[in-house]
Amino acid sequence: MTRPTVFLDRDGTIIVERHYLSDPALVELEVGAAQGLKLLQDLGHPLVVVSNQSGIGRGKFTLDDAHTVNARVAELLAEQGVTIAGWYMCPHAPGTDCRCRKPLIGMPEQARAELGLSWDGCYVIGDKRIDVELGQAIGGTGLLVTTGHGLEDQAWALGQQIPVFDGLLSACQYIVDTIDRAQVSPR
Repeated sequence: MTRPTVFLDRDGTIIVERHYLSDPALVELEVGAAQGLKLLQDLGHPLVVVSNQSGIGRGKFTLDDAHTVNARVAELLAEQGVTIAGWYMCPHAPGTDCRCRKPLIGMPEQARAELGLSWDGCYVIGDKRIDVELGQAIGGTGLLVTTGHGLEDQAWALGQQIPVFDGLLSACQYIVDTIDRAQVSPR
């Protein structure tokens, strides 16, 4: 059985939020992030990072800086046995006319085309309302984590009956539990 794709925000979700992160030496995995991702990966869920990196468009750091940070995140995850299927970034500042800035669907569209992924039953996990809205825009389920900026959107999410979690590990466990329940429930 093909497992649903899980799209992930980077900053404040997989790694500790650092405002306009451009230095790979400052990359730090969120507590439990690698364990949660490993759980999903071991069950066959494709893992794809979709990240707004407006610092590029604002001139705070370069595209190469962002790629170097992504490489460091990938390295730290690999040390825990986790491989990300694809890395996608929107380098544009807010207000720029683009199709990729979350919650627009450009990054998941690109991932679907390049990686041959399905959106059926997919999830988007992130620490901002735009991540949840991206999940809804592609017909999936958005999950909010309260790491990073998540507490700022927690009341909104709860008011919309959107699942909220204390971190990536518990969000990943929710996905596993939800799918397992669906597989064993009578039809």
